[in-house]
Amino acid sequence: MTNRRHDPNVCGVTAAIAVIDGKWKTSLLWLMESGPHRPAELRRRLPGLSEKVLTQALREMEEDGLVHREVHDVLPPKTVYSLTDFGRDLAEALGPLSDWGHRRLERLTEALPVS
Repeated sequence: MTNRRHDPNVCGVTAAIAVIDGKWKTSLLWLMESGPHRPAELRRRLPGLSEKVLTQALREMEEDGLVHREVHDVLPPKTVYSLTDFGRDLAEALGPLSDWGHRRLERLTEALPVS
């Protein structure tokens, strides 16, 4: 089976969702919009995110051209991740979807019975 992230025969929305699929990628995009971050910073800002899952998500995001990984030649090695222009484009495109999601949450809250 072809991975949806690499399948040219899917619709554009499916291709975009495949790139941000998972629990943490949208949160990582959101955090990195403010600038470069070291992996430990990202983990501190996202409680519950394990080092293994963070590493996997960042590798996939780098492979998809969303983030740039820069390793500084110091001891101990210092790695910094930042959004690429392509990643910033995706973050910007997700803005209206985020707005829609907030409106949906408001509707759900309004529909809750008052106790």
